[in-house]
Amino acid sequence: MAIDLDQLLAAGVVVLDGAMGTLLQQHGIPHGHPYDFANLTHPAIVQGIHAEYVAAGAHIIETNTYGANRFKLSAHGLGERVAEINAAGARLARQAAEGRALVAGSVGPIGRHLAPVGKVSPSEAAAAFAEQVQALLEGGVDLFVLETFTDLEELRLAVDAVRAACALPILAHKTFIEDGETLAEGLPRRVVAQVADWGLTAFGANCTVGPQRMLTIVQGMAEATTLPLSALPTAGLPQIIDGHVRYDATPEYFAHYGRQMVEAGARLVGGCCGTTPAHIKALAQAVRGVVPGSRRVTVTGPATSEAAPARETQRSRLADKLGRKYVVTVELDVPRGLDMAPVLRAAEALRDQGCDCIDISDGARARLRMNPMVVARQVQELVGIEVMEHFACRDRNLLAIQADLLGAHALGLRNILAITGDPAQIGDYPTATSVFDVDSIGLVRILRAFNEGVDLAGTPLGEKTAFLIAVAFNPLAPDLTLEVERLRRKADEGAHLIYTQPIYELGVLERAAREAARVNLPLLVGVLPLRSSRHAEFFHNEVPGITIPEPIRRRLATLEGDDARRYGVEQAQAFLREARSLSAGVYIMPPALSPHVAGEVMEALEGCHLTWH
Repeated sequence: MAIDLDQLLAAGVVVLDGAMGTLLQQHGIPHGHPYDFANLTHPAIVQGIHAEYVAAGAHIIETNTYGANRFKLSAHGLGERVAEINAAGARLARQAAEGRALVAGSVGPIGRHLAPVGKVSPSEAAAAFAEQVQALLEGGVDLFVLETFTDLEELRLAVDAVRAACALPILAHKTFIEDGETLAEGLPRRVVAQVADWGLTAFGANCTVGPQRMLTIVQGMAEATTLPLSALPTAGLPQIIDGHVRYDATPEYFAHYGRQMVEAGARLVGGCCGTTPAHIKALAQAVRGVVPGSRRVTVTGPATSEAAPARETQRSRLADKLGRKYVVTVELDVPRGLDMAPVLRAAEALRDQGCDCIDISDGARARLRMNPMVVARQVQELVGIEVMEHFACRDRNLLAIQADLLGAHALGLRNILAITGDPAQIGDYPTATSVFDVDSIGLVRILRAFNEGVDLAGTPLGEKTAFLIAVAFNPLAPDLTLEVERLRRKADEGAHLIYTQPIYELGVLERAAREAARVNLPLLVGVLPLRSSRHAEFFHNEVPGITIPEPIRRRLATLEGDDARRYGVEQAQAFLREARSLSAGVYIMPPALSPHVAGEVMEALEGCHLTWH
């Protein structure tokens, strides 16, 4: 081999490739087909994708073997073909590299929790890693990339498996949750200190987070180690459209932050989920000639019509207000842990301001938070203001969905926002199982059945529930035809109210209002006050379904601190004044830890002032 990793690191920034699954899907590999198995079923496509990344400027390409361990392959009946699939993956990558790039054997987690949390023993996991590593070695890899590990114990097992088999370089990666609070508490520093004596060639992070959060992770790690750092972010946050996962961060945006990661101290950069050869080409051009930043290390079924007559239940106050007043509802961010006092204080202040309802999300972005039913009950009982409980399908099967809804109603919770939910792999526990027995449309059907006095199987409940059924609508969806069709189906199944994603342009709201009128449902317009240029760029580039107009982003780029925050509030107030005639109410989403901002936005409606305690 004419090049080796030491030479590449000595020469400057090392660029890795991007996602494989994204492109395999684009080439027609069906969702249920294991991507690793494509090494045997579609070798020409796999090799062609590798070649595209080499042409884009990648110095290292990873084998298409991320999930090719015995545990993951067994789920598809391929557990006995580990050696064949991994060896083929290595050969295909080597043929595509043609001596112009190094080939890294890609090894990911086994996909099961280790004991005592799960049922897989450490010895079983170690044996699975050893089996995969040996097959990759026989295929001829130059180094190993261990990626998307959440559990450091499991990562250590993978490292040990490589070390027991060879002396090739190891690039190890942990995945960090998409949570600024946790990152700000120094988790990257602590993690990189823990792996300091593992004998790694480089350590870093990949997956789960987009470019902005990855920059923060690199900055945190750079303060605590002299080990070469590697950063492989996703192309923003994913969204599911008609069963396919999509990412929206552009190559230019991705490359912009890639350069900043290098300036912060990263020596190796590349991409993870959603990134393509176009992202890697832009990244390679952006970091060419850039010297990695110096670091100051300071290590220390529908209901039947035969159900028995059921008793009626009083509906919510929010349901009574719709159409009679302009409704104001505010989402409050649920903090981690057990302390709900900040939520209760915020709810009290918003109640006094005239807010009609508090929204409590259900593990948005698959983050671990207290059960929203518990939080909602506390707010209603202790503060005396109604709650809209967001209810996601991700974590519950059909039995649990119905059981939880019955429990919510018994606790006096009458308002439910039916959502499909973010996939678990983007959140705190990427190996957690996403259930998705039903999506939001199916959930609306269940709620309607309950309101008719029966469960999904038609079994009488004894009384009718009185849920106000809210649903989400994104007027900026990439496939608006599909989004409108889904809205129609939600309305047909029994929805009562529509929530929109954050909107910043009157024309977009007019589009949403037209669709709401077609299904004859009231509309709450989503308003999210921006607090900084960075805040706006993150939502615009990394969060699906949100578009920040260029004039707003350009203006925020000239402002800092309180000036930027004040502009964000003023822009939201101005938009809300225009939105009143096109909507039945407003759904305000203040920045995390800044619920008082919602009160300031509400002043556009009432002309009053919120005293915050």
